[in-house]
Amino acid sequence: MVDMQFNLTPINELLLVERSRLGDPRGFFSRFFDEVAFAQAGWPGPVAQMNHTLTEELGTIRGLHFQHAPHDEWKYVSCMVGAVFDVAVDLRTGSTSYGAWFGTTLSAENGHSLLIPAGFAHGFQTLVPGCEMIYLHSAAYAATAEGGVNALDPSLSISWPLPVSARSARDIALPRLDQQTGS
Repeated sequence: MVDMQFNLTPINELLLVERSRLGDPRGFFSRFFDEVAFAQAGWPGPVAQMNHTLTEELGTIRGLHFQHAPHDEWKYVSCMVGAVFDVAVDLRTGSTSYGAWFGTTLSAENGHSLLIPAGFAHGFQTLVPGCEMIYLHSAAYAATAEGGVNALDPSLSISWPLPVSARSARDIALPRLDQQTGS
């Protein structure tokens, strides 16, 4: 039986997903998504969009990104090639963990993923060159709802594991947490 474990993190509703693997000399089989299991974990409905990224350079940070309501979304984030330090920041108004972050290594080797509820910002840093990520989204992307928090905001104190080698101009310009409106 190939199953998934949904493990609690220190931040309420943010889950670390561990996919078990059934292997033999040919390789392995792993269940990536299960509608019933994800609904029980809180996933709000069908997968509306699936995205794939490639980040070539070691130490690159992408994020921290989110979508403002009413286009906010759940994300299921997985590293399919390489390894990343993946981070989710709680931006839920009224949350007892507002501004807190959780980070973990997602890799092709460990088969872990993060299930990130609406109201969180998300980003990652590449731990090796040539990382490929897959994102499942509960809502389609809306350009007018784009939001983000600067990944190097000192008030977040995110412990990025490597020196930062690259960030996009867009990500560098993202506001700090104390400059957020309507997240």
